[in-house]
Amino acid sequence: MTNTLSRIGLDQEQSQVLSNKLNTLLANYQLFYMNARGFHWNIKGNKFFELHLKFEELYNDSLIKIDEIAERILTLGFTPLHTYEDYTQISAIRQAKNISDGVEAVKEILKGYEVLLPLERELLELAGESGDEGTNALMSDYIREQEKLVWMYSAYLG
Repeated sequence: MTNTLSRIGLDQEQSQVLSNKLNTLLANYQLFYMNARGFHWNIKGNKFFELHLKFEELYNDSLIKIDEIAERILTLGFTPLHTYEDYTQISAIRQAKNISDGVEAVKEILKGYEVLLPLERELLELAGESGDEGTNALMSDYIREQEKLVWMYSAYLG
């Protein structure tokens, strides 16, 4: 039985499944990050200062999460995706190009969370089933933070 366990004591087949799903999350985060960065750069209008800062917070937070997800994949013993081609092929989040309107940008952010949160919930469930507390804790933290952000961005839209 021990020959199917990884160095961190998790079943290797289950870890492969988790790593594949984490790579899907990673790809989606990369597109989410790029979109938030573009919104930060291109935002215009009377809410410029407010949204410019919010989008900067979002892309900085996304960059941290991207690194955490990639490192979790490595910890599980697998390789994180690392090409933009891979990201665009498997991401459900699409590129949002040339958006400068604040309302439209916030709607795109909320669309991103509509992809990220279900993926994170799926990972939370898979991690729980396989006894992977590391992935479980990461997803639990992400979900808690993002549920609040969804509420806040939704409130912004009225």
